[in-house]
Amino acid sequence: MSATSNTGVEAISNERRDVIRAAGAATLTGFASSLLVSAAPAAAQPTGTDRDNGPLGARLQGAQHFGLTVQNMDRAFEFYTEVLGGNEVMRDGDFHGGPIHYTLMTDQEIIARDLKVDPRTIGVPDLKGGTQRLDVRFVQFDNFVIELLQYRGAEQPMGNGDSWAEPRDHMSPAYPRSMHICFHIRDDVNFAKFISDLEAECARRGMSQVKANRVVAVDTEEQRKAAPMSANANKITQGKSNGWSLIYCKGPEGEQLEFVQALDPVKQTFQQAVERRRRPQSAG
Repeated sequence: MSATSNTGVEAISNERRDVIRAAGAATLTGFASSLLVSAAPAAAQPTGTDRDNGPLGARLQGAQHFGLTVQNMDRAFEFYTEVLGGNEVMRDGDFHGGPIHYTLMTDQEIIARDLKVDPRTIGVPDLKGGTQRLDVRFVQFDNFVIELLQYRGAEQPMGNGDSWAEPRDHMSPAYPRSMHICFHIRDDVNFAKFISDLEAECARRGMSQVKANRVVAVDTEEQRKAAPMSANANKITQGKSNGWSLIYCKGPEGEQLEFVQALDPVKQTFQQAVERRRRPQSAG
């Protein structure tokens, strides 16, 4: 291939990356960003000692981050920053020793002791002794942060290679305790095209695990890929969720993702809920 054609391919790739980055960075703004705002919801809220004696909910200021334990830190970081357009906040790591071990693993140590099994067999790393280490990276989106965590062997360099523990194979969202990360697509974005562009960009990067579901029945991966673009989003047009569109998608680590778009009238429902929460509580 000539230098000219290489430049052309690079230009196309850069253009695709810019499109996906712009769409991916379109996380929640407007009504739902208010749900996670860190400012106090009402001027009449108590402060200091008074707040410490108040309801637990009055002591919170929303969600700070969502955590995701990953098999491969570099791959996950590439997805959430370069594909979905998040910005790195900070990275830290090589965490080990007693305090961090007990902070994270006390409950699992008790379970292992009750079961009379080696904690390592139920996924408990040896942070206390330093055989394993913990690394973290924080990625900022418009209104929330994702924390990527990797537990690795002490001999493994930070940020690359595989996790110390094996990944879980069964990732159905129907399992109790399963959680997902939901990204909000801007009102003026074509939902179906966003999903198609997301899959294309991830395929170009070799992230074969990134697969969005379809709203029609498919029996094979080939049928999933061949489904029409209109099958990329479940658009709800009646009931209390009227105006809500969604699709479930697996991320590069096998994590459960959701992409949604919330238009009127359901958008107004959420806006009204925010307004109710922000109203000062009446005395007595």
